[in-house]
Amino acid sequence: MVRPAGNRATVRDVAAETGLSIATVSRVLNGQANVAPHTRDLVLRAVGRLGDQAPRRRGAAQGGVYVRCPYLLTDYFGLIVSSVAETVELHGRRLILGAGEAAQDAPVLPALGESPDIAGAILILPPEPAEELVRLRDRRFPFVVIDPRTPPPKDIVAVSAAHFAGARKLMSHLVELGHRRIGIIGGPEDWLASDARLAGYTSSLADAGVLPAARLLRTVVEPNTENGYRAACELLDLPERPTALVGFNDKMAVGALWAAAERGLSVPGDLSVAGFDDIDVSRASSPMLTTVRQPLQEMGRMGVTLLMRLLDRHTLEALHVSLGTELIIRGSTGRAP
Repeated sequence: MVRPAGNRATVRDVAAETGLSIATVSRVLNGQANVAPHTRDLVLRAVGRLGDQAPRRRGAAQGGVYVRCPYLLTDYFGLIVSSVAETVELHGRRLILGAGEAAQDAPVLPALGESPDIAGAILILPPEPAEELVRLRDRRFPFVVIDPRTPPPKDIVAVSAAHFAGARKLMSHLVELGHRRIGIIGGPEDWLASDARLAGYTSSLADAGVLPAARLLRTVVEPNTENGYRAACELLDLPERPTALVGFNDKMAVGALWAAAERGLSVPGDLSVAGFDDIDVSRASSPMLTTVRQPLQEMGRMGVTLLMRLLDRHTLEALHVSLGTELIIRGSTGRAP
């Protein structure tokens, strides 16, 4: 089916394209459950062929924005969600918030397209596998991922920070201070940010002629202060301890400060410690943490802006947006002893 530019296809056009009834096509486009899987796939393939001329899903024009953040709204996630909320309000949309750790296992994505009151969604560090995001995309439900946990699939709009570049800057700072034996406390192994930051750290070390040593690397399942402390204890109890520790985030770096104090090590005289994120705890520690500032609030604002463009059916060329980071040097890093 070829249509003149600027003319939007109708539900009737999709029905003619598929040989299905108008009522059946409407049920698929509005996310209703009483449709056979092969019928739904047939309609979605036809909609895909129609591209930008496809009919809108009911409710997309005026519906609210669902924000899924299945984590405690503390400093990190709270900053992102608050900026998302402010920007959604600026666009005259209603915000529907689904937050809290109890929501991590809730099967939210399959039902998102069923409510006519929801126009689109912002998914923050979604725990769902990439396959679920792809299925949501194939249903032509507009959504944007902020801080993706895994590499975002093709044609899925995502906003993140420049993890590799930020980690590289931080490690270069430590190398310039003379550190070569640097312990790395990494985050969950299956997170995109963990891989990118580790690559940035090792890249900068390689420039200084230092090969990454497995004995100086620890990873954790949950990047919190307690796990940072435990990993730092293991590294500082090595026969030849590191001269610097780098935490996956600021909370883990604070845990490293605890471990250093427990062993009577001065920071930065005996040991340098650095984090990532630049959340409030980085300025509440003693000494204050050298860290990498992520543009958390800008990530929220950018995510909403991209979602609004999707709702207005604009063509997006930059689907995976990476925002710049900034190295913040404070008192927790110094010259290697």
